[in-house]
Amino acid sequence: MDFTDDQIERYARHIILRDIGGAGQQAMLNAKVLVIGAGGLGSPLLMYLAAAGIGTIGIIDDDEVSLSNLQRQILHTTPDIGRKKVDSSRESIAALNPDVMVITYDDRLDADNAMEIISQYDIVADGSDNFATRFLVNDACHLANVPLVFAALGQFEGQLSTFKAFSADDAPCYRCLFPAPPAEGVVPSCAEAGVLGALAGVMGSMQGVEVIKEITGIGESMAGRLLIYDALSTRIRTIRLKPDPKCALCGPQASITDLSQHMHDPEHDPESETIS
Repeated sequence: MDFTDDQIERYARHIILRDIGGAGQQAMLNAKVLVIGAGGLGSPLLMYLAAAGIGTIGIIDDDEVSLSNLQRQILHTTPDIGRKKVDSSRESIAALNPDVMVITYDDRLDADNAMEIISQYDIVADGSDNFATRFLVNDACHLANVPLVFAALGQFEGQLSTFKAFSADDAPCYRCLFPAPPAEGVVPSCAEAGVLGALAGVMGSMQGVEVIKEITGIGESMAGRLLIYDALSTRIRTIRLKPDPKCALCGPQASITDLSQHMHDPEHDPESETIS
């Protein structure tokens, strides 16, 4: 493996780690990671992936930066208000690590483009803020055999897991955990309920750790486990997850074999399900 002098200096703290070393750093430089959403979770996640030297980072987000975003979306700054999030994200990453190739999609992920986009990447990190997108990302990743690192935020609570049910019989997918989205109005939106800004930093950073673990093969994968972080009590619980034999996506009698069979009403407004 050949590193430039600048790369040796930039990634020195990784390279000297016994579990990562030069081979692990090279794996990161060769990796292609897609991040869904450049918001509260995507902000710290994207910065740490870029700092780690992930060679290619894809970002899909069709939103613009607003003043209320800045309380938690640290990838963007006050002068970015009104700009496309993918544009300010690209600039922030370039300023941190110009060696990273950034591919942006100023679009909303849907059943028409999900497979085409996701299949180009080695791993997907979902930082979306609505259930419709989460189910869609889960389905597309499973059908494309792409590992999915998932995180979500509540007011003072975060969740984290990795889904790759295609890789082992005992690994569940997101639908094994949540067979269907909650009824409309059950989970209040971020604008309605609020969210602790620093919580996004905690969960987005944890998500970045799990992405790096999946790329380098170090440590124990979060596949088959759900981490729940309670910021108010500073407690972390880890729950063991099992595959659902009745799962419509990964169960023995799976009925979802392509995204045209996605269970959600295409006319449903995902913004009504925002929780982060």
